[in-house]
Amino acid sequence: MRRAWVGICVTVIFVASGCGGGDMSLSEYVDEMNTIGARIAQQSEVVFAEAEQITTPSDVNAMMERVQPLRIEVLEGFEGLDPPEQVADLHRLISDWMAKIILAEEALAARASDVAGWEEFSQSSEMTAYRAALAEGKTVCTDFQAKLDATAARGIFADTPWIPRELKEVVDAALGCESFPENPEAVYRQPPAHAEQGEPRQTP
Repeated sequence: MRRAWVGICVTVIFVASGCGGGDMSLSEYVDEMNTIGARIAQQSEVVFAEAEQITTPSDVNAMMERVQPLRIEVLEGFEGLDPPEQVADLHRLISDWMAKIILAEEALAARASDVAGWEEFSQSSEMTAYRAALAEGKTVCTDFQAKLDATAARGIFADTPWIPRELKEVVDAALGCESFPENPEAVYRQPPAHAEQGEPRQTP
């Protein structure tokens, strides 16, 4: 994790997310989310560890080619769920942002494959869009927590008090909330492998 909601689900990036109000229980929904996350957890750790060794735009292109299938697998898993009405807005928040970052990463990977050097890459319009998507992702993480807290305050989880904590953990892992850079505008100003020790992590 914003979109128009007039009787039907609408997303501005042509991704048909579930409208909510489905037959899944909250417990079933969280279980399915856990399953989706578990499928890609180990691969994600490997990919993002490699990201810190990037030195050229070609390295970024190679990394994005490995990241994209993971992102798409998670998004397709989310799209396959018909979330309970109680969490439909939270579900939509996540799906919308994931679709947006996929498009931004696709464009960035294409740009990385044909630039002359790092400076051109860092200053490209595709990089600007990627940084903006990362900044929005940080906002989505914050918004998700606020919406989850507001939902809990209405007593929605009274019979399942464990759900807010577990749902937050699943979503944090899926979006990479804990690994977002402190300042998205600083991402890829220089290759991560050349960054000074102690600087924020360059990729989510």
